[in-house]
Amino acid sequence: MPQERLQKIIAAAGIASRRKAEELIASGHVQVNGTTVTELGSKADPEVDHIRVNGKLLKGEQRHTYILLNKPKGYVTTVSDPEKRPTVMDLVRGVKGRVYPIGRLDYASEGLLLLTNDGALANRLMKAASHVPKTYVVKVAGTPKEDALTKLRGGVSIATDDGKRVRTGPASVKIIKVAANPWYEVTLIEGRNRQIRRMFEAVGHHVEKIKRVRYGPLTLDVPPGEYRSLTLKEIERLKSATKGTGEKRRHDA
Repeated sequence: MPQERLQKIIAAAGIASRRKAEELIASGHVQVNGTTVTELGSKADPEVDHIRVNGKLLKGEQRHTYILLNKPKGYVTTVSDPEKRPTVMDLVRGVKGRVYPIGRLDYASEGLLLLTNDGALANRLMKAASHVPKTYVVKVAGTPKEDALTKLRGGVSIATDDGKRVRTGPASVKIIKVAANPWYEVTLIEGRNRQIRRMFEAVGHHVEKIKRVRYGPLTLDVPPGEYRSLTLKEIERLKSATKGTGEKRRHDA
């Protein structure tokens, strides 16, 4: 078998996403044939070389698992939490094999969350440039004026976790329930942390509730706290969604 990049091998084995695998390598947690490797460009042959991650021998490529979970609020979208709060992993304990969440929904948010051990797909989906649309239903405190909604649709300046400011991409914002605190359907083609909350805050409105109802070709169809496996057709459509956008972007460039 030809040599491959270490982060790709680790992701294929279901240990972590490719991005997380790069962090493990850089921080000295990966050994190849007894030697610690920290160079991200390093390669190995998983059929010949002995690769250890955190001291554990890699057992080769794992059968991929794809899970659609309806995350309730009050759960952290991480594998573990130092504050000992409930995590989404508590909800998928019956799943065979080790999976991890793709992206995140914050503690107070609900809805469709994907989990997998397919590191290559997770890596493509977590890149904002993948442009896979994600749709949310959002309850807002107070009624934004039309010019505020126009700003949201065209892009607004928001703060990031590291204190920098970025401009959001175009978004679809539709009213779905008129009330003192109305509900909107919001579709994004990027996925920054707490993006929708920060977008509405930028036009003077607090988000009271948020629930993701669609992710690319997938629609939320299980009760809160429950999950199901993706069908083969859904997996292929999800992979096609990332490949298609990538090809289009390369062509446009």
